[in-house]
Amino acid sequence: MNNPCRNNEKDVFNIKKPNAFEMVDVGNKPETRRRACAQGTITMGKEAYKRLIEKTLPKGDALALSEIAGVTAAKKTAEIIPLCHPLPLDKVAVSLDLNDDNYSVTAHCAVSAFARTGVEMEALAGVNGALLGLYDLIKGVDAALTISGIQLNVKEGGKKGYWVHPKADKCWQNKQELPLQGIKTAMITLSDRASSGEYADISGGVGVDNLTALGAEMVETIIMPDEKEQLAKKIKQLATLSNIDLIVTTGGTGIAERDTTPEALQMVCDKLIPGFGELLRRDGAQFTKFSWISRSIAGTLGSTLVIALPGTPKAVKEGLTALSEILPHTIKTLKRIDDHA
Repeated sequence: MNNPCRNNEKDVFNIKKPNAFEMVDVGNKPETRRRACAQGTITMGKEAYKRLIEKTLPKGDALALSEIAGVTAAKKTAEIIPLCHPLPLDKVAVSLDLNDDNYSVTAHCAVSAFARTGVEMEALAGVNGALLGLYDLIKGVDAALTISGIQLNVKEGGKKGYWVHPKADKCWQNKQELPLQGIKTAMITLSDRASSGEYADISGGVGVDNLTALGAEMVETIIMPDEKEQLAKKIKQLATLSNIDLIVTTGGTGIAERDTTPEALQMVCDKLIPGFGELLRRDGAQFTKFSWISRSIAGTLGSTLVIALPGTPKAVKEGLTALSEILPHTIKTLKRIDDHA
């Protein structure tokens, strides 16, 4: 019987059969800060709840053991869930809320890592481990236990950025504490064809969605032709007259004749920030080698941060994700806000 791996060099690493399982290949994804928080509740009878609080259960202090069980479960997620990636977790924290009204305990598990994939499953495994730890110590005095309400409350990092469950009642990072909360922002799309109505502006919409997901206050969205002087004038107007904190442009960062966005920023900015462009190209190269052709750039005008992103929706989303961790500090520095105040 012929071995396809020997006959076709391209198939050497493509050994998956139809309907088979495989771990998702995350080798080409960039490492980013990943965080998640989950919760779940166990409900019991009045007498069991009383003994839980008084630490008089036959097997010992269930609350203390539950926290340890949750941390252990989160760390062993990849051993329990077959297709999960083993991750170097930076933090696992379990907290328990006692609810006297209905004799229940709600467990929260927060997990963080610097990795290529998310830690949602680790947070959920931690919650389940904590609840099962409670179940094991309580069942001897109350067999009618109920575990319910297990859900992911919040996750952060990767392409999808920040997400909060619509019914989350508590999470380790409150939705009102988003990294760009209250930052006045403008989104500018540079495209001759989009500005003339030849096609819809998708990249600008992606930028708006991702920025508002980070908490930014979108003050203005603009579509303009690839005109250097016109863009420079608009940036100056937004920064000086409208007091915009953050201006993000998409388009015009390539090497075509009409690509002049970097030149517009050089005309108007007080200072350029080379590291932003370097970070965007390095991160983009994880997805496409053509990232190195981009002339993405950033600079400051007074207390306003200006960032020029490439023109594709994919590049805008990936670029804002790559910058999301340094944007808050950069803007605070420009606005002279002390993080330690």
